[in-house]
Amino acid sequence: MARKKTGDRPPRRRRLWNTALVAVALCGTTAAGLAVHRALSDDGDTDRVVTIDEAGRLAASRLTLYQASPVAVSLTAAEGGGVTIRVEAVVDYRTHRAVGSYRVTGAAGPLDRGLIVWDGAGLGLAPAPAGGTDPAWQQAEHIPRSGWSSRAYTADPLDSGLRLLIQLGADRPDNPMLLAQSGARWLGRDRIEGRTYDRFSGPRAQDAVRKEAEDTRSPLTYWVDGDGGLRRATMRMPGLGTPTTIEITGRDDRARMPEAPWIAG
Repeated sequence: MARKKTGDRPPRRRRLWNTALVAVALCGTTAAGLAVHRALSDDGDTDRVVTIDEAGRLAASRLTLYQASPVAVSLTAAEGGGVTIRVEAVVDYRTHRAVGSYRVTGAAGPLDRGLIVWDGAGLGLAPAPAGGTDPAWQQAEHIPRSGWSSRAYTADPLDSGLRLLIQLGADRPDNPMLLAQSGARWLGRDRIEGRTYDRFSGPRAQDAVRKEAEDTRSPLTYWVDGDGGLRRATMRMPGLGTPTTIEITGRDDRARMPEAPWIAG
């Protein structure tokens, strides 16, 4: 996570990844190229092109998330070599800032833990205070700017997931017609904690749409309820069988973004 050298941590493999993907996750120009299989829904139908109503709910999900800010989220990313990183955080889509804690686990057990902040430009890491029991956003408030180690995004699964997560919310909905024309598909219907969600694949790359490629699909999948609320998103990374998974669990009225990591100058 913090790019430390450790004998317990397996070597990490760099993979080429189009980082522009996360900047246009819901705008109709996402990267594609993954082989897909036909998914069956709970009523037996195969996946299909979204209806106008479904496209409208998918398009509205960004605004719905923005209006719910700040929201509690979790992100799980498989980095390869048996290493998994889990982030528990709060995201404010009005400022496009997020703060939380992270934990790195390998095949032999825990490897690293600490605090994390991120925005549209990159992320910052800090050691977790010893014996700290306050929420991560409160702990982060007490760490001065000099206590954070900042860096730009890389192409790793974690960074791609963080970058996608910070851009899921927006102050206006997407264009539903554009989503429908760009290859968004309805994949099925799932129950998550007693609530029903439609599962959608994101828009495909424009070259795939023009060629009407049936064997390609966006690596992004979204779970959206009947009110346009986004509950889950996954991103498949080239060469990894386990997708990066984002869970959005609801508004956190208590949370406040810490000032220290973003003090100007």
